[in-house]
Amino acid sequence: MSAPLLELDAVSRRFSRRISLGDRIAAKLGATVEMREVRAVESVSLSVMKGETLGLVGESGCGKSTLGRIAAGILAPSAGTARLDGKPVMSETGRREKLTTRVQTVFQDPFASLNPRKRIGEAIAEGPLAHGLIDRAGSRAYVAEQLSRVGLDPSYSSRFPHQFSGGQRQRIAIARALAMKPDLLICDEPVASLDVSIQAQVLNLFLDLRRALNLTAIFISHDLGVVRHLSDRVAIMYLGRIVEIGPASEIYAAPKHPYTQALLASVPRLNRHREGRTAFKPIAGELPSPLSPPPGCHFHPRCGFATERCRSEPPQLRPLGPERWAACHLAE
Repeated sequence: MSAPLLELDAVSRRFSRRISLGDRIAAKLGATVEMREVRAVESVSLSVMKGETLGLVGESGCGKSTLGRIAAGILAPSAGTARLDGKPVMSETGRREKLTTRVQTVFQDPFASLNPRKRIGEAIAEGPLAHGLIDRAGSRAYVAEQLSRVGLDPSYSSRFPHQFSGGQRQRIAIARALAMKPDLLICDEPVASLDVSIQAQVLNLFLDLRRALNLTAIFISHDLGVVRHLSDRVAIMYLGRIVEIGPASEIYAAPKHPYTQALLASVPRLNRHREGRTAFKPIAGELPSPLSPPPGCHFHPRCGFATERCRSEPPQLRPLGPERWAACHLAE
């Protein structure tokens, strides 16, 4: 079996609140200053094979975007390592900086990620020129090729981002990422800010590019319905931890973790009654604060099947079958 392209080995990321001047003065006067820490990602291990698309799904605030930034080398993990082809994506000593351009990211809001003062041709060519992938003489033709690849007219290269629609801006963001010839593409909620009809166009574009370029990608979303058509495998994340992972077809056919079951039950469907399903039912309760996660299984306050063991003992991610894992005492 070939080695994975990307490996995340027990990565964690915690954010601490900076001590303000008022806190320092209070501490000097004898007051107790509480140092609170957000556990955004907690000991997550994942691997992505070359040519595979991994869907990373969870509610807003579960840590999936933070995990994507660690994989891309944008954020350094507080613990653990992220490796691409066996080499770290970030330096671990001295200045913590990204070591590779082989991982590129498509962000949720293209209007925020594109420089409003730069023409899109300049934005697309900037990275390849800086890293010697192309020369100045060939940049115009290279930009035209990237725009054509994502279904945009090359003559648009002299326009600014505000002159495009949301769907067109996202296509430009995809073209900019692909211009760096990445081995791995991190797609962080790339269709969440778009209308439903435009979402379909962008998703179809991803499918076409995947087939044409044999893309390896991590597709991050809170919507299981969106991820279903793109992913080979799906990882479900809850409050900083992976609670279930497996082939997409198996996850959708027979989810093992109660959280995955609840996510699937909350996906709106027009033909729900024809499929014999019950009425739409959102997940009960709210996502707990990562400042003080619940003891035991993090999902137990919202789970209808929780037992006393769930409230006291954190479940470990265990194999349930070939390529199928879940972190649930009941799934054992």
